[in-house]
Amino acid sequence: MSTYIFLSPEGATLSPNGQEVENLQVIGIVEGVTSKDEALKQLLVENEWIFDAEFNVAEFICYEVV
Repeated sequence: MSTYIFLSPEGATLSPNGQEVENLQVIGIVEGVTSKDEALKQLLVENEWIFDAEFNVAEFICYEVV
């Protein structure tokens, strides 16, 4: 079983001095799955807010955590 982390290049944050900074957003971590595809399915089922926030799932970056 593996653990995966999902990131999105969409979005920005405010720096301590108030400037908007583009960055990667951590979307979620999925544990106990056997593949990247299974991890994505579980992430989307368990986190409906991803669609509500209109993230482009095709833009997600996925890494296996070792």
